[in-house]
Amino acid sequence: MNIKKRIDHQIILDLIPNNCSILDLGSGDGTLIDLLRTEKKNIKIQGIEINAKSLQQSLLKGINAVQQDLDGGLNDFKDKSFDFVILNKTLQATHKPLLVLKEAIRIGKKVLISFPNFGYWIVRSQLFFFGKMPKSRDLPYEWYDTPNIHLVTISDFRLFCEKYNFQIQNQFFYDDENLLPAFCPNLCSPYALFVLSNKSN
Repeated sequence: MNIKKRIDHQIILDLIPNNCSILDLGSGDGTLIDLLRTEKKNIKIQGIEINAKSLQQSLLKGINAVQQDLDGGLNDFKDKSFDFVILNKTLQATHKPLLVLKEAIRIGKKVLISFPNFGYWIVRSQLFFFGKMPKSRDLPYEWYDTPNIHLVTISDFRLFCEKYNFQIQNQFFYDDENLLPAFCPNLCSPYALFVLSNKSN
């Protein structure tokens, strides 16, 4: 049975070549790592996940993953020790997103980072018309129990990268089904994926 891949997973698959090393920060139950192991040849891949239940599911798949809090830093990893570091819908759930991203860019030659866009027009309209914190597929929680503690827009993220000298090498915008054109993405795209590196490299 041919199961259609998630759009964000397909973008990541297209960006990552064979014969490389990958660190997945916030690897969850290992779904993305499992896909990369299946689709790519001769890759070295490791996951880091804080949630014990998700980590257990990952380990049952035979995935190399460890339990660690990203907010505590990643001092065990040397500079540029991975070709790619992935933060797939992870950064907004961390307490120290600047620290986590600085560590990711230190460790990886390239960083792939995706997030739900809080500037998306449907999200804005829920807040404007109903006066309540918005919900969506990736923001399904109530305000008091959400793991998404640092909500961000595409415009916010671009300014963030400029301020901290992170080089945006590529960017993708998408919904649940398709890649979207780069027309007014802060308003029109529910999700974004950026490819980053350090300008000092």
